[in-house]
Amino acid sequence: MILRRLTIYLSIIVAFLACHDIEKPKKPDNLISKEKMVDILIDAKIIASASSANRKIMEEHGVKLNSYVYTKHQIDSLQFALSNDYYAFHVKDYEEIYEKVKDSLGKLIVKVKEEEEKERIEKEKRREDSLRVVFKDKDSLGLFRIRDSLKVQAIKDSITEMLIDNRLEELRGLIAPISSSDKDDQ
Repeated sequence: MILRRLTIYLSIIVAFLACHDIEKPKKPDNLISKEKMVDILIDAKIIASASSANRKIMEEHGVKLNSYVYTKHQIDSLQFALSNDYYAFHVKDYEEIYEKVKDSLGKLIVKVKEEEEKERIEKEKRREDSLRVVFKDKDSLGLFRIRDSLKVQAIKDSITEMLIDNRLEELRGLIAPISSSDKDDQ
C-alpha cells in the first residue's frame, strides 16, 4: 500500500517536472495572420474531407492535393508549421481561430445544402415540365393531341384504343364483306 502511494506521488512529480520545462515558441518572422490562418484551415478541412471520388477528379484535373492549400495561399509548409505551432501554444488565439473555422464551415454546409435543395427542386420542376401533358381536342378516332416540353405528338389513349377495337369488332359482325362471287350469285 505504501509502495503504491509512493509510485503515484513519484509519477505526479515526474510528470510535473517534465511539463515544467516547455519553452514558449518564438514568434516566427513570417507569422501567418489569424484571418489568413482561418482561410488556410478551412481549405485544408475541405480538401481533407473530399471523398475518394472527388480526390480522383481533382487529381485528374492537375490539382495536387498535398500542396494545393500552400499554393493557393502562397505559403510554404515550414511557414504553416511554425505559425501553427505558435498559435497552438497560445491557446486563446488558437481557440479563436478554430471557432471562426467552425462557424465558417457550418455556414458553408448550410449554403451547400440550400444549393443542393434548390438544384433538386429545379431538377424536379424540369422533370415535371417535361412530363406535363396538355390535352387538346380528341379527334374521331380517339387520338389525343399531346404537347410536352419537347414536341407535339398525337397518341391514342389506351382506354379509347380498347373501346375503338371493341367497336370495330362489333361492326365487323354487322357488315359482311362483299366479294365479287357474292354479287354474281344475286
